[in-house]
Amino acid sequence: MRRRKIDGCPIAGALQLIGDKWTLLVVRELFARPKRTTELLEELHPISSRTLMGRLKEMEQDELIVRVDYGGLPRRVEYELTNRGRRLVPLLEVLMQTGQVLDCNDCEDRKQQLGYYCDFCPNVREEGFVEPPQFAEEITPAPAPSRRPKDDSIVLL
Repeated sequence: MRRRKIDGCPIAGALQLIGDKWTLLVVRELFARPKRTTELLEELHPISSRTLMGRLKEMEQDELIVRVDYGGLPRRVEYELTNRGRRLVPLLEVLMQTGQVLDCNDCEDRKQQLGYYCDFCPNVREEGFVEPPQFAEEITPAPAPSRRPKDDSIVLL
């Protein structure tokens, strides 16, 4: 897992972890079940295979997804969310609500364009399907560092 270094703020670190729009869209697609690379390419159209593979590798390094290689010919690889990756699901819920409030898109727009809803859509999942994640450890803010009084004295050597 890579540590994020921008300014030390958890918000900046989380935004760097999320990266770009494709990360949360991959999380959306893997929300219901593991998927193969070809399925992700179809669901995330117009993403290029190069962009998708790069994002999947980064997400694997960040321990958001796990890559399961079943071997064989043709090669069969599936990706699934880890518990850490599932922690991003509440962000999807908030983003969906924000998109509806801002009148960006509606679930029906996707159905008209692609012929089906995404797995995260409330039209296909049972109410209450998205449960708040149960975190193993309690997240508590770190105590603020104590500041030393400013010392303006000059030390001569």
